[in-house]
Amino acid sequence: MKVYKLLRIKNGKLYPLFINRNVETPIGIWLEAECIPTKGFAIRQGYHCCLAPIAPHLKMELANGEKRLWIECEGENCEEYARSEAYGGNWILCQRLKLIRVL
Repeated sequence: MKVYKLLRIKNGKLYPLFINRNVETPIGIWLEAECIPTKGFAIRQGYHCCLAPIAPHLKMELANGEKRLWIECEGENCEEYARSEAYGGNWILCQRLKLIRVL
Protein backbone atom coordinates (compact mmCIF):
# COMPACT_ATOMS: atom_id res chain seq x y z
CA MET A 1 0.00 0.00 0.00
CA LYS A 2 1.37 3.42 -0.92
CA VAL A 3 1.52 5.73 2.12
CA TYR A 4 3.34 8.90 3.12
CA LYS A 5 5.36 9.60 6.25
CA LEU A 6 6.67 12.89 7.59
CA LEU A 7 10.24 12.67 8.89
CA ARG A 8 12.90 15.05 10.19
CA ILE A 9 16.09 15.64 8.23
CA LYS A 10 19.34 16.17 10.13
CA ASN A 11 22.81 16.10 8.58
CA GLY A 12 21.31 14.56 5.43
CA LYS A 13 19.72 11.64 7.31
CA LEU A 14 16.06 10.94 8.10
CA TYR A 15 14.67 10.56 11.62
CA PRO A 16 11.18 10.14 13.18
CA LEU A 17 9.38 13.21 14.51
CA PHE A 18 8.68 11.92 18.02
CA ILE A 19 9.08 8.24 18.98
CA ASN A 20 12.68 6.96 18.63
CA ARG A 21 13.55 10.41 17.29
CA ASN A 22 17.31 9.75 17.40
CA VAL A 23 17.20 6.50 15.43
CA GLU A 24 18.00 6.93 11.73
CA THR A 25 15.27 5.78 9.32
CA PRO A 26 16.96 4.40 6.17
CA ILE A 27 15.51 4.45 2.66
CA GLY A 28 15.05 1.22 0.71
CA ILE A 29 14.84 -1.46 3.42
CA TRP A 30 11.82 -2.95 5.18
CA LEU A 31 11.39 -1.74 8.75
CA GLU A 32 9.43 -3.75 11.32
CA ALA A 33 7.28 -1.96 13.91
CA GLU A 34 8.23 -2.49 17.52
CA CYS A 35 6.43 -1.84 20.78
CA ILE A 36 7.69 1.40 22.31
CA PRO A 37 6.90 2.01 25.99
CA THR A 38 5.56 5.53 26.58
CA LYS A 39 4.99 7.62 29.68
CA GLY A 40 1.58 9.08 30.38
CA PHE A 41 -0.17 8.30 27.09
CA ALA A 42 -1.07 5.35 24.92
CA ILE A 43 0.29 5.01 21.40
CA ARG A 44 -0.60 2.37 18.84
CA GLN A 45 2.26 0.14 17.76
CA GLY A 46 3.31 0.71 14.16
CA TYR A 47 4.41 3.39 11.75
CA HIS A 48 1.97 6.31 11.63
CA CYS A 49 1.45 7.35 8.00
CA CYS A 50 -1.00 9.25 5.79
CA LEU A 51 -2.80 8.46 2.54
CA ALA A 52 -1.52 11.75 1.08
CA PRO A 53 1.39 14.01 2.07
CA ILE A 54 -0.86 16.28 4.13
CA ALA A 55 -0.79 16.96 7.88
CA PRO A 56 -2.03 20.51 8.51
CA HIS A 57 -1.44 20.21 12.26
CA LEU A 58 2.33 19.69 11.82
CA LYS A 59 4.84 22.35 10.78
CA MET A 60 7.39 21.69 8.06
CA GLU A 61 10.04 23.90 9.70
CA LEU A 62 10.34 24.61 13.41
CA ALA A 63 11.68 27.71 15.17
CA ASN A 64 14.79 25.74 16.23
CA GLY A 65 15.66 25.15 12.55
CA GLU A 66 14.41 21.56 12.37
CA LYS A 67 13.18 20.73 8.87
CA ARG A 68 10.74 18.00 7.92
CA LEU A 69 10.21 16.14 4.64
CA TRP A 70 7.45 13.97 3.22
CA ILE A 71 8.58 10.49 2.19
CA GLU A 72 6.70 8.20 -0.19
CA CYS A 73 6.61 4.72 1.37
CA GLU A 74 5.34 1.22 0.83
CA GLY A 75 3.40 -0.11 3.83
CA GLU A 76 2.35 -3.65 4.71
CA ASN A 77 -0.09 -5.00 7.28
CA CYS A 78 -1.77 -1.60 7.58
CA GLU A 79 -4.90 -0.44 9.40
CA GLU A 80 -6.81 2.76 8.69
CA TYR A 81 -8.08 5.04 11.46
CA ALA A 82 -10.64 7.78 10.96
CA ARG A 83 -9.23 11.23 11.71
CA SER A 84 -10.43 14.77 11.19
CA GLU A 85 -9.40 16.67 8.05
CA ALA A 86 -7.68 19.08 10.47
CA TYR A 87 -5.19 16.23 10.99
CA GLY A 88 -4.89 15.37 7.29
CA GLY A 89 -7.79 12.92 7.17
CA ASN A 90 -7.51 9.21 7.93
CA TRP A 91 -4.27 7.91 9.36
CA ILE A 92 -2.66 4.64 8.40
CA LEU A 93 -0.84 2.46 10.90
CA CYS A 94 1.62 0.05 9.21
CA GLN A 95 3.44 -2.85 10.83
CA ARG A 96 6.04 -2.92 8.04
CA LEU A 97 7.32 0.13 6.16
CA LYS A 98 9.82 0.77 3.40
CA LEU A 99 10.80 4.31 2.55
CA ILE A 100 10.85 4.74 -1.23
CA ARG A 101 11.77 8.36 -1.97
CA VAL A 102 11.80 11.89 -0.64
CA LEU A 103 9.11 14.07 -2.19
